[in-house]
Amino acid sequence: MQNAKHTDDLQHPVPSPAADGFVRVRGARENNLRNVDVDVPRDAIVAFTGVSGSGKSSLAFGTIYAEAQRRYFESVAPYARRLIQQGHNPKVELISGLPPAVALQQRRGAPSSRSTVGTVTTLSNSLRMLFSRAGTYPKGSTQLDSDAFSPNTAAGACRECHGLGVAHTVTEASLVPDPSLSIRDGAIAAWPGAWQGKNLRDILTHLGYDVDTPWRKLPKKHRDWILFTEEQPVVEVTPQRDRVAKPYKGRFWSARSYVLHTLADSQSASMRERVLAYMESGPCPLCGGSGLRPEALAVTFAGRTIAELNEVPLTGLARIIRPTSELASAGTASRKESSGEANEVAVAITRDLLERVTVLLDLGLGYLALGRSTPTLSPGEMQRLRIATQLRSGLFGVVYVLDEPSAGLHPADAEPLLEVLEQLKSSGNSVFVVEHNMDVVRHADWLVDVGPRAGEGGGEVLYSGPVDGLAGVEDSVTRPYLFPDLSGRKADDDAPARDRKPAGWLELRDISRHNLQDLAAEFPLGVLTAVTGVSGSGKSTLVSQVLAEVAGDWLRPDGEPRAATSIGAADDEENGGEPSAPLSVGPVSGLEQIDRLVKVDQKPIGRTPRSNLATYTGLFDAVRKAFAATDEAKARGYGAGRFSFNVAGGRCETCQGEGFVAVELLFLPGSYGPCPECGGSRYNPETLEVEHHGLNVAQVLAMTVDAASEFLADVPAAARSLTSLRDVGLGYLRLGQPATELSGGEAQRIKLATELQRAQRGHTLYLLDEPTTGLHPADVQLLMAQLHGLVDAGNSVVVVEHDMAVVAGADWVIDLGPSGGDKGGSIMAAGTPIAVAQSAESRTAPYLAAALGQETASQHPGRSRFDNAKAMS
Repeated sequence: MQNAKHTDDLQHPVPSPAADGFVRVRGARENNLRNVDVDVPRDAIVAFTGVSGSGKSSLAFGTIYAEAQRRYFESVAPYARRLIQQGHNPKVELISGLPPAVALQQRRGAPSSRSTVGTVTTLSNSLRMLFSRAGTYPKGSTQLDSDAFSPNTAAGACRECHGLGVAHTVTEASLVPDPSLSIRDGAIAAWPGAWQGKNLRDILTHLGYDVDTPWRKLPKKHRDWILFTEEQPVVEVTPQRDRVAKPYKGRFWSARSYVLHTLADSQSASMRERVLAYMESGPCPLCGGSGLRPEALAVTFAGRTIAELNEVPLTGLARIIRPTSELASAGTASRKESSGEANEVAVAITRDLLERVTVLLDLGLGYLALGRSTPTLSPGEMQRLRIATQLRSGLFGVVYVLDEPSAGLHPADAEPLLEVLEQLKSSGNSVFVVEHNMDVVRHADWLVDVGPRAGEGGGEVLYSGPVDGLAGVEDSVTRPYLFPDLSGRKADDDAPARDRKPAGWLELRDISRHNLQDLAAEFPLGVLTAVTGVSGSGKSTLVSQVLAEVAGDWLRPDGEPRAATSIGAADDEENGGEPSAPLSVGPVSGLEQIDRLVKVDQKPIGRTPRSNLATYTGLFDAVRKAFAATDEAKARGYGAGRFSFNVAGGRCETCQGEGFVAVELLFLPGSYGPCPECGGSRYNPETLEVEHHGLNVAQVLAMTVDAASEFLADVPAAARSLTSLRDVGLGYLRLGQPATELSGGEAQRIKLATELQRAQRGHTLYLLDEPTTGLHPADVQLLMAQLHGLVDAGNSVVVVEHDMAVVAGADWVIDLGPSGGDKGGSIMAAGTPIAVAQSAESRTAPYLAAALGQETASQHPGRSRFDNAKAMS
């Protein structure tokens, strides 16, 4: 029974939770956990390990953190609970000795340029207060409230761009790319084609405008009215070229009105994409891209506006405010003074601001600026920003539950992270870490290993105790990676001997974007290339943006090359809707050796529960066709569409094919329950009466990939997809598992599996950005085996990677640095892994050398204060 024993610790006086210092979990059954009992110490760093899908996150987040959150909400007034988005009630019998908990998970918010480094860390609040209370105002101006310095408030947002800093406009040049043409010949390229375009030309003719004279020879007054007028006259038009010349009432739209209307109201993505090409995006001319009003931009501190300080790297910001924070004597604050830079308020705010910025500098984030939008940050950067915020909060006696804090971090960046975790512990807190990085695990005081496998094959605690104790647990998949000496394991044991030579080279010269300035880069083709470097060095800019854009512009949608290369814009959605930074590329050679481009990232495969593994990979199409081909389906006249849960006909109409219904409770967490009509199957009874090999379609969707591989072996299209999914280690997932339940690593592997099931023709360029993020070392081996298979098939693979074991197994390495931000953007070393490991200038070299020499991996974990404790296994 769910939460059968949610009782207070006072009801269980023996043993005393406060006295023994342990959080004790009994009967945890969240997701795949099998009635787990485990004890973990407080006031310690506890690492939760296991392969992807083993249940470690279900234990740490879904059970321990969720229960702590539930207890907190019970202390909140019932009315206030209605205003808080509450989590679920975990399936656990009892948890004792549980302090309040704070979760720091690897999550990206919805892309929005309004979310920045400053807003996430709340440093923007302090900076706005500094300008409001201690800034230097123009003579005669009134003092502004702090809201006036925020582009996200009505008081501060620029009237033109509404605080976004970006203006989307149309110009005569963008609407009429060839002014030598007449209107009849298509001068106004932004107008629609076919009948709609002819209709607009006929209306202009009726209104007395010349549609046969070249555009550039028309009077400017006429050109401006045709392109920009807000008027929409309705006139009676008699078609000149139709067989039946019946008059009709036609409404005129200016070119600008048509473009803006299509962008705002059209349901067709292709139409919106077409008209978007006729718009120009750039910094707002009124605010200069700051998003602020002129009165806020007139206030300065240390000779700079708030917009300028928002663009300064944190290292520079600390340097600017330090003199004020160190003032020995400060004046009294007064609203009558035009400048408050030397008053007591300025000193107090800058001291606090400097302390908080210093925490970020210690975490290696000094290259970031407060105005940097969060959609452009890596998960590792976001995680460190959240950790820094908590480090300054001064909380005591709290359990911090962290989701892979080292994910996306270069080994050099991970070292300061370990110091931060120690600071959280020494401040009187407990740190529970779900982690795959063995160096972080070795640093822990206690280890909880969950497994042995994923999904239904996991859900058991194999070991709970001091880190050294896992060496005696032979069933643990984590054990050989944590103690390679015990298993005789080496880093390259699983990699066959390879001596690949480049089949050609892709060369880019004079690259400029972000911190890449006049960079020359050479990528070998026909091999596996790893691009490395510390956070912010320019790796993702080089691979996921520059290389992707250059290759993408060379290739047509059907994969056929075109004669000229034109550099397009990057995906604005990744940047929160902001226009891409300008890209400049000089001579490019070698593109003719590429026939196709595939970019695999960690974005979700869908944003609703209706999207799942089966629908994304396309295997569900084969499943539905198999059911439609049964004798029973043919007799009833059911087609493949009958077995879709997304359309009317075969789905349950009570839940609209979702399988569950939402139950809203006023003072308790909202809950989801199985649909009372279909019992969670998603289908109506008539559809479920049709069976394939004795199972209905709902039962097939409930199968794991491993089980379905045998069941659907006689369906070639489905079998091919299932084999690819198993090859990348996803055999534990259910076919109907909603996309919203998948991690970023799982989503990326599903995308890769979808690509692997296609026939390989070679000469394809694969780009992957940190593909091993969120993967256990055992899962990394499965993934890398597939990437090496792609290379063996004649393709080229380029990965941005921090895992030194992966880098050591690559054929070629390109290392960027030396640091992040303005101090990065240079290629420090390029060559084979052995050659790069010997570089004296590369910050990656010592870590790569250790991976190649198995030095780091063979270090034994240090003794912890729990070494003499009794381990549970």
